[in-house]
Amino acid sequence: MKKLILASASPRRRELIKLISDNVLCVPSGEEEILPDGISASGTAEHFAFLKAQSVARDYREDFVVGCDTVVILDDKILSKPFDEEDAFSKLSDLSGNTHRVITGCALIKGDRVQTFSEETKVEFYPLSDEEIKAYIATKEPMDKAGAYGIQGAGSLFVKGIQGDYFNVVGLPVARLMRELKAFGYE
Repeated sequence: MKKLILASASPRRRELIKLISDNVLCVPSGEEEILPDGISASGTAEHFAFLKAQSVARDYREDFVVGCDTVVILDDKILSKPFDEEDAFSKLSDLSGNTHRVITGCALIKGDRVQTFSEETKVEFYPLSDEEIKAYIATKEPMDKAGAYGIQGAGSLFVKGIQGDYFNVVGLPVARLMRELKAFGYE
């Protein structure tokens, strides 16, 4: 059986992909995320997923390589990982009381074959007080996460509801990824 290569350093993705296979090697791509002009907010995740997978696939041509990227979008604006605590406060304030989209793009590569897809989940936040936001930022949890929150951690306390795949919000739509990998030839 060919190995499954995950082009990611994310501990959350590393854990989730093991639901699909124990025969997984995690290889961070180190690909710099610079968005070229002309790509929509919703197309960003697939674009970066492809770049990550492509970077790693050069060294693993016989294996199945999976690249992923997750973006949080509010009103067609991407809310990336926060630069600092002030930026985290601003992002969480924007999400407060609103519904946003979380899109995870995935790219599958084996040899010269490539397939990409995206999964979208809508997440609604309760209205948040400044004190709640500051207390959450003090945990440092939001500092390395798109949209400045982690649904799998204390950020879950802000979530009023979701429509779609929970694991997509964590960073890997495992059910869809498994089906896409099977259709792509991975067994």
